[in-house]
Amino acid sequence: MKERTLIILKPDCMEKRLMPEVLGRFFAAGLDIAACKMARLDESVLEVHYAHIAGKPYYPPLVEFMKRRPVVIAVLEGENAIKKVRELLGPTNSQEAPKGTIRGDFGENTRENIAHASDSPESAAAEIARFFAESEVF
Repeated sequence: MKERTLIILKPDCMEKRLMPEVLGRFFAAGLDIAACKMARLDESVLEVHYAHIAGKPYYPPLVEFMKRRPVVIAVLEGENAIKKVRELLGPTNSQEAPKGTIRGDFGENTRENIAHASDSPESAAAEIARFFAESEVF
């Protein structure tokens, strides 16, 4: 089933200059870009994006990390895009991610794990709408 998912190439990905490698892996897996932009995420958008973990002790450091530098936000499209992207990334905790996955090869831990990816069709739809106007998605 063809679907769309949102990814955010996090500050650690940008600092390590891994954007070409990470996007290349998604392209090699048959995914296409339906939207893409660079942005500096501020407190207000991060509050909404991470509302499900607000109040957790790791929330404030995560927000500071995500504000550290501009990120790349993209909508990827393809067959089973949500599952495919999450498999390519590997587990959220980079230390548990197998080699050969993006997080296993490049991530450091649960926060500095190269990329965020939507985890369901519902979150993908909400996240795409959060970061892109309809006219920005092709």
